[in-house]
Amino acid sequence: MLQKVRYSLDAIRDEACELVRQGVIDRKQPIYALCRHFPASEWDAIECELERYDFLLRDQILDLIGCETWYED
Repeated sequence: MLQKVRYSLDAIRDEACELVRQGVIDRKQPIYALCRHFPASEWDAIECELERYDFLLRDQILDLIGCETWYED
């Protein structure tokens, strides 16, 4: 039996931060851009978690990840 993975808001934020850090996505893109980087079978659960915290898919990724911490220039 396959179990669905439950993504917490923190896990989604961590993944988004890492993708921004790697330059794969831009912080000004809509949150919906993350769907290409999560399994399609999990996207409904991710979308529900985001909505639970009042995030819209059209909001910018920056709204999700908040301010970033810089350790070096």
